[in-house]
This record gives sequence, C-alpha cells and structure tokens, in this order.
Amino acid sequence: MSGAQVRAQNVAEAWQPPVLTSERYDEDWSRMADPAVRAQHWTGQFKYIPLGEDAHLTTGAELRTRFEDTIAPVSGTGDDGYLWLRLLPYADLHVGRVRAFVEPVAAYAVGVRGGPGPTDATGIDLLQGFADVAIPLGTDTTLTFRAGRQQLALGTERLVGTRYGPNVPLAYDGGRAILHSASWRTTAFWLRPVESRSGNFDDRSSPTRMLWGVYASHRGGRNFEFYYLGFRNRNARYSRGTGVEMRHTVGTRAFGTQGPWSWNAEAMGQFGSFADVAIRTWSVSLEGRHGWAKVPFAPAVTLRTSLISGDNAHGHGTLGAFNAMFPKGKYFGELSPVGPRNLINIHAILTLAPAPRLTASLAALAYWRMRGTDGVYDVPGNLIGLPADGRGRFIGGQIESALSFRATQELTLSAAASVMRPGATLHALGRTHDIGLIGLEANFRF
Repeated sequence: MSGAQVRAQNVAEAWQPPVLTSERYDEDWSRMADPAVRAQHWTGQFKYIPLGEDAHLTTGAELRTRFEDTIAPVSGTGDDGYLWLRLLPYADLHVGRVRAFVEPVAAYAVGVRGGPGPTDATGIDLLQGFADVAIPLGTDTTLTFRAGRQQLALGTERLVGTRYGPNVPLAYDGGRAILHSASWRTTAFWLRPVESRSGNFDDRSSPTRMLWGVYASHRGGRNFEFYYLGFRNRNARYSRGTGVEMRHTVGTRAFGTQGPWSWNAEAMGQFGSFADVAIRTWSVSLEGRHGWAKVPFAPAVTLRTSLISGDNAHGHGTLGAFNAMFPKGKYFGELSPVGPRNLINIHAILTLAPAPRLTASLAALAYWRMRGTDGVYDVPGNLIGLPADGRGRFIGGQIESALSFRATQELTLSAAASVMRPGATLHALGRTHDIGLIGLEANFRF
C-alpha cells in the first residue's frame, strides 16, 4: 500500500480506530482517554497511557514486509526480485501544550540487484524526532511551533510527500508554524530533505537542497487549497548541464464529495532560474470518481489525467522541465515506470468490494511525452533517455490489478500485478520488452 494517507478500511467491529496516516503524528486518539473505550480493544492500552494530570503517552508501530519482482524495468538494469523489511515504532508524549514525538526506522533489503539504494535500506536511524508547543489564540484557533526531524505530506503529494510506498520513507529537518482553526489549516515551513545512507544513525540533512513555503487548506462547504513553495538545489542536473536551481511554485487545488461523486482538480506553475536560464513550467491534474454503494460489490470508477510540461531539450530559451521535487514514491501505481515530467497521462480505475474486508481494483494507464523534443524521466526526475526527434511520443500502455484483504484491524495483506507494453518512445531507446511487476505485502500497524 502507498500514499500519505493510508486510510483504515472500515471493518464491522465495535471498536474503530481513527484514520491512520503515514506520518502518524496527526492521528487523533483522544477517545482513548476514557478507560472504557481503551478496554474495547487490545491496542487501547498502548494508544493512551496516562502519566498524571494533563500528561499522556501514545505508542504504536508498523511492521511491513514486501516482496517485489520487477521484469525488464525501464531503467534497463535487468530483472530484479527483492524483499523489503521495515519497522516503524513511535512514541508521542503530551504534557500540557508541549509535545515530543519520536519515530525510529529500521529498513533493510534483501536481494536487490546491484545492492540496495537509498530508498531500499537505511539500517537503523531516526525517521522523526521533533518537539512542538501549541499556543491558543482563541476559542477554536491554535498556533503550533514545531522543530526537528519530521515527515510532511502536502495535498495529494504531487510535490511534497512522505515516500511511503518505497521501503525508506522521506523526512525533513527544520521548522514549521501551523495555524489551525475550525475550517482553515495554514502551514509555513523551512526544511531540508533528509538523505538516507546505508549505515546506522548516519542519515543527514541534504547540504544542497532546501524547501520552504506556505500551504493553506480550507475544509467546509467548499474544499480548496492554495500554496507557494520555494526550492533551491545547488547541484541541479538537467540535459543542459549542472548548476544552481532556484524554483518557485504557485498552485491551487479544489476537491470534494457530493453524493456518489467526488472530484479533485489541481493546477500549478513554476518559475525561477537554473544557472543563467529562466524557468517556466506548469502542470494540471484532473480527477473524477463515481461510486454505486447499493450495487453488488459496490463498484466505483475513477478517471484521472495529468498534463506536465517538458523542456525543448535543444538548450535554447527558457527551461520547461517541470520539477516535482519530493513526490510520493509510487506515483502512478505500484509499477510507476515513468515519472511526472514531460508527460501526458490518462488513468482509469475500477474498484470493487466483494466482501467487507476485501477490495479489488483494475487500472488502465497510458503515457505520452508532452514534448517530442524532451525525454522520458523516472519518478525522482532522472533522465531515462532522450529519443531522436520524430521517434514518436507514445511511451506505453499499462494494466495493473490489486487485491487488499483486511485480516484484522491491524493486519492488511495485499497483492499487485502490473505490466506495461512499451510504445514508440521506449522502442527508440531500445526498451522493446514488456515491463512488469509483482508485489506481495503484509502490513501490521497500530
């Protein structure tokens, strides 16, 4: 399973947990203050441990094992079957309006071809460790200051996410100020991404990359967000060369649900400079969903499309290469053979619920290059290849199926299978074989 919001599927039991998140620190376990509620389920005793007047401790953990077998990956590195192992325990201490949150990570990989990379394994390290203080400003308004190592997921994680799907999540070092009222949540932040390393307790803030900005979200009759993000990379690499990148992103998102319908629309533009070249890029994403709750198997259909600008790749004029900066890891699905740069994507998903604890989905995807003069990129933004002009813009078509079984409130078993048939663009790069992935996962979380 992947995504910043890993939602607990409803199971017909008397005891229900809050929505579980990939960051863990925003989960609301306040109901557990009642001993009678804590006694309803075995995990209750861990979710609220009284420590005296106006003080309590919340604990929890995630243990995930995942096997993946990739077949003829688009990177051209050859077939690869490997096992991911990850443990994420946490402790959340509240004393009045002061809080301390600590979450170590133990992440290992077995069988990765060529050795594990930074998203495969990091040994034992600190994923999150921060302190914050909440200052009341009114009846329903609170200002929170937070400092330390922390995860951050903004919106649908198209630009800033937790990289939950891969084995090593992404965290940031720095500070945040969070203004929270009844309908608004506004976050201002200044952060450096944490670069994972293979040894124990050796992860460090990036010395070359920095992220700052303001993100405002409104919840109510109309749900919308607007944001500004600043990004600096002292060692940016594009097909034009290497240099200092200073990039600014402004964007907005509107989303909501009405009856069986739900929708999500987002648009953003980027400007700034790379070396002595001006940056002008953009991206638009649209999504609509319709469900039939009273029909057998409760089917739902989701349609998505993404349009993402590309560069002219001739080294002239403005830089048109979009930069997703820190997106979610499995961006378009479990396989995600290409990333959000110079891309047109169409994505259709059919979701079924054959039983209360079982969900199934079937997805069809297609990818094109936005500009035939630019190349194909992976999710982190690395160039896979640049075909010669006139070699076609169709990258390929993909089918993906997935099953998820909620064995208990804490244990989820899932499986996924994906295959992508290369189009003219990948053929021009010598990638002529179908690309596939099989994934099997067991995830225990409380």
